[in-house]
Amino acid sequence: MTNDYIELINKKLDEFMPINYPHKIFKAMKYTVTLPGKRLRPVMCLETCKMFGGKVEDAIPTACAIEMLHAQTLIHDDLPCMDNDNYRRGQLTNHMVFGEANAVLAGDALLTFAPQTILKNSKQLGAEKLLKLMEEFFHAAGAFGVIAGQVVDIESERLNINDCKTENEDFEFYAQTLDYIHTHKTADLFKLALRSGAIIADANDEQLNAITEFGQNLGVAFQIADDILDETSTFEEMGKTLGKDKEEGKLTYVSLYGLEKAKKDLNDLIDKCFNILDENNLKSEIFEKILKKIKAV
Repeated sequence: MTNDYIELINKKLDEFMPINYPHKIFKAMKYTVTLPGKRLRPVMCLETCKMFGGKVEDAIPTACAIEMLHAQTLIHDDLPCMDNDNYRRGQLTNHMVFGEANAVLAGDALLTFAPQTILKNSKQLGAEKLLKLMEEFFHAAGAFGVIAGQVVDIESERLNINDCKTENEDFEFYAQTLDYIHTHKTADLFKLALRSGAIIADANDEQLNAITEFGQNLGVAFQIADDILDETSTFEEMGKTLGKDKEEGKLTYVSLYGLEKAKKDLNDLIDKCFNILDENNLKSEIFEKILKKIKAV
């Protein structure tokens, strides 16, 4: 089913993103959105909608819009003024192909193109549901969501991780800062995908709360797994430059807690996710597969 979802998402992304004039901006937008990837966030949106009894086809525009938003965060994250990365998913980053100015504009354009995609292609959902989806989208995309996480992530580059380990007060501050980064830079888009799918399927408040808690834990777990891979993986496996966080002294789960504790805490969060699914009688082979895949060994 995961591959079926990915094929469907890739097909619809191509349909939703024709190359119009001025061609360069639409090519730049589409370039990063359609880079080969796991399509994790749109898959979660579609699966949540199905899990709560909704029609998968009703969630397709929203799922694709969330992938567009994710691509926007990657384009801006890779810019020279931010993480300054040359590769993403094994390919040259957007600014390396289209230039820095066009990459900035492509990211800006995706921020508005994505919600337009929902509104244009989801009229059958009705005004009330569309308004809820817009509220979820703009909260996650803006200064209360991924942008907040990115700002604090950039600020964390100036922190001295080695010094913080000697003072309990400092350590607590760094731990809270790291949790803020993981929540907003990563978990917020996971929660957007899950909550949007649930809203489209008319999930009740109890179900929404459960899937939100699941998304928070899964998002943090995913980011810890990414931090671990940055230390232990290779370019061929990850498709991006590795070890940059360590070189730049960035605050990561591994730099703060060490590799072994990072692995233990990752697996504890995955156990929490399984418990949330079990306690709320939520059945999904796809979510179980995702959880097992990121588990530390």
